[in-house]
Amino acid sequence: MISLNIEKTFGFISKENVFAYEAQVKAAQEALENGTGKGNDFLGWLHLPSSITQEHLADLKATAQTLRENCEVVVVAGIGGSYLGARAVIEALSNSFTWLQEKKTAPVILYAGHNIGEDYLYELTEYLKDKKFGVINISKSGTTTETALAFRLLKKQCENQRGKEVAKKVIVAITDAKKGAARVTADNEGYKSFIIPDNVGGRFSVLTPVGLLPIAVAGFDIEKLVAGAVVMEKACGKDVSFAENPAAIYAATRNELYKNGKKIEILVNFNPKLHYVSEWWKQLYGESEGKENKGIFPAAVDFSTDLHSMGQWIQEGERTIYETVISVENTQHKLQVPVDEANLDGLNFLAGKRVDEVNKMAELGTQLAHVDGGVPNMRIVIPALNEESIGSLLYFFEIACGISGYLLGVNPFNQPGVEAYKKNMFALLNKPGYEEESKAIQARL
Repeated sequence: MISLNIEKTFGFISKENVFAYEAQVKAAQEALENGTGKGNDFLGWLHLPSSITQEHLADLKATAQTLRENCEVVVVAGIGGSYLGARAVIEALSNSFTWLQEKKTAPVILYAGHNIGEDYLYELTEYLKDKKFGVINISKSGTTTETALAFRLLKKQCENQRGKEVAKKVIVAITDAKKGAARVTADNEGYKSFIIPDNVGGRFSVLTPVGLLPIAVAGFDIEKLVAGAVVMEKACGKDVSFAENPAAIYAATRNELYKNGKKIEILVNFNPKLHYVSEWWKQLYGESEGKENKGIFPAAVDFSTDLHSMGQWIQEGERTIYETVISVENTQHKLQVPVDEANLDGLNFLAGKRVDEVNKMAELGTQLAHVDGGVPNMRIVIPALNEESIGSLLYFFEIACGISGYLLGVNPFNQPGVEAYKKNMFALLNKPGYEEESKAIQARL
């Protein structure tokens, strides 16, 4: 479903050195398969695509249909991996302007619980005042501050506007199987619920109900999404040779670049619909590899837009970067550049050409310029922006992340550093149980 080209890294690293990682990659894959590596209690994503049953998909689709029939708007409440995967897929597959149209074939999907912006939440609740809306509350514990706060507001508003009985029908919980505040709330209120598997971390959860339910509500084919991931699961399996495994090559190349002083990976797209795929990727790699004072810093840009802002730095700034470009082979629509008799803009040389041809030449010209400027480039090509291709791309990045983390020598499946800000925030807010931390912080202020 996808192809990887690393040829434009070889002026900076050698092919021989990349292929010298073969034994290390095989060891990393075996550790993943056998559950012998760090974080082995969070490997449920590894064969998740091929283990998803038709019954499970049917249940998700039925629940999605209930929300579609009863809601003009569905708010996905979650943070990090609890919303980024769904948003990445939905934004990649959606018509960019459907939400402005009067006649909609699916509910408008909005997001909350990923920030604590008072203006954002106020404006959201104001927008929802005359809307038939529902909520998908995604939280393992139910106590993550950002999500819990948003859900408290949305739950009360939904019940006040639509009544308790309708609210029961249009609020869905995706949470722990047995414990946590969100589980207790779902059971007490009688919400339809789905389980976040214990052995799947949030940033790897897009193919669980965390991602699949919102994607289905938005009107996209989750069976095809999963099928694309299954194709890539097979293409990147432990029995596939190193040379033919794109995830293995990607993991090895990025680690060799890192070893040679390339500390920042910039994920590049030339299609604005891929913006949130980049946001999802940033969390996946940043949270997986950034620990023990190690790790490639994941950044992202939208070209050609950011060529007029970040382009100068990328072309001539500090040479600690490399780029991985996601290229979409085929667009969904065709649009030609028209002739203009006055030709005041000087663009008649493009008349009759597809807009995508112009974009592809911008992509190629940028790649050549950046390589000439000292920036190694990898290129990932996906056939089109459809469910199969996106499902394939997501799994490719997941399996490559697991391999790459083990090559780096860290646990790719924990995130101990994320807790630091929470402890300080709770202490500053005088949360019960944080009295000692509160005293210590007050002494520092």
